[in-house]
Amino acid sequence: MKTESAGLPARIAAQAILSDVLRKRRPLDAVQDDVLAQANLSQRDAGFARTIVGETLRRFGQLDALIKHFVVKPPAPHRVGPVPEILLAGACELLFLDVPPHAAVDAANRLCERDNKAVHFRPLVNAVLRRVASEGKSILAKQDAARLNTPDWLWTRWCEAYGEETTRKIAAAHLSPAPLDVVVKDKAQAAQFFPDAENLFDNVFRLRDAGRVDALPRYAGGAWWVQDVAASLPARLLGDVNGQSVIDLCAAPGGKTAQLASMGANVIAVEREASRLSRITENLDRLHLNATLIESDIRDFVPETLTPFVLLDAPCSATGTMRRHPELGWIKSASDVMACAQGARELLDAAADMLAPDGILVFAVCSLEPEEGLEQITSFLESREDFARVSINADEVFGMSRLLTADGDLRTLPCHLPDGMDGFYAARLRKLR
Repeated sequence: MKTESAGLPARIAAQAILSDVLRKRRPLDAVQDDVLAQANLSQRDAGFARTIVGETLRRFGQLDALIKHFVVKPPAPHRVGPVPEILLAGACELLFLDVPPHAAVDAANRLCERDNKAVHFRPLVNAVLRRVASEGKSILAKQDAARLNTPDWLWTRWCEAYGEETTRKIAAAHLSPAPLDVVVKDKAQAAQFFPDAENLFDNVFRLRDAGRVDALPRYAGGAWWVQDVAASLPARLLGDVNGQSVIDLCAAPGGKTAQLASMGANVIAVEREASRLSRITENLDRLHLNATLIESDIRDFVPETLTPFVLLDAPCSATGTMRRHPELGWIKSASDVMACAQGARELLDAAADMLAPDGILVFAVCSLEPEEGLEQITSFLESREDFARVSINADEVFGMSRLLTADGDLRTLPCHLPDGMDGFYAARLRKLR
């Protein structure tokens, strides 16, 4: 009887995660949390599983094309069990993770043996992965990685919105795992616990090869929180909020709530989902920050008094976050963009009605899709004569004029920093009366 090979538990978990994400179109974070919690892996194996899954999804288009090169007539999906996922992950190990061929191929064979359907295709899996090991890198060298790893529906949309040259830069940015960006409460102390971090601007720092977040210095003490550099910009567009009332709508996961509270604002954070609101509570407690938390759909929420500042980070397709969520392009479609765009207008109108005259509303989405960003604001301003756009200037984004549109809105792209940043759109509006 064969003994369990090293790394097999991690590969079993990775296979399960990939199957759930690609077949059921479930978000990676949710699937990964569920599978890894049940698998009870060591930290090392859990890390290996995450690495296999993350790199397989980042390179899914290339890997899929490569496997189709070797398997011209794939068997019917209902007959093969998890064979597609075994092949994808095995090829990823060989070509992108530099796992020795004997280890990757042996593990794939063992995965096949564990499934009553896949076991019948073990010879196929063995043969394909051996060819991948010997011929794969030469085939990769001829592939158009940017194009293959971007789903057709997104490639077409982005070329129309940004041009092919910029689309290629966006796609290239998606191929590297995102570093960890943190916002430090006291910038003067940052060098003490993050001596090797890059100070991007103000109190935002970038860590590379950070490891487990909760094991980093001063995490438990609440000295900082995780927030992508792009996500830290919309709240800054409100200006000086010290001592002012600010309504933070669709507040989870809570980075902007923490940011506003640390800026001295009296924050009312509104979130529809109780579980996500609990996460905000936990983060604020760790950070020793205060905010008033409201569980409500923002379309039903009526503040006691109109407020001078409102921040709406609207639900969206999140296509600007694909560096961190490489599955999004493969589990979503243009219809998801349309659904989000339709819902955003209701939320924008609700947010506008919470604002006092002369108040400032910042609308933001972590999407690259025009329908969810610029087109929302264009339509809103056409129908609401009581609002006007307030242009953002380069000084407000630390001199990075490339982050601003001709209309004076914020438009960050994943390719705007050498190590990437999330894609965000934000517009600032003033209520005239």
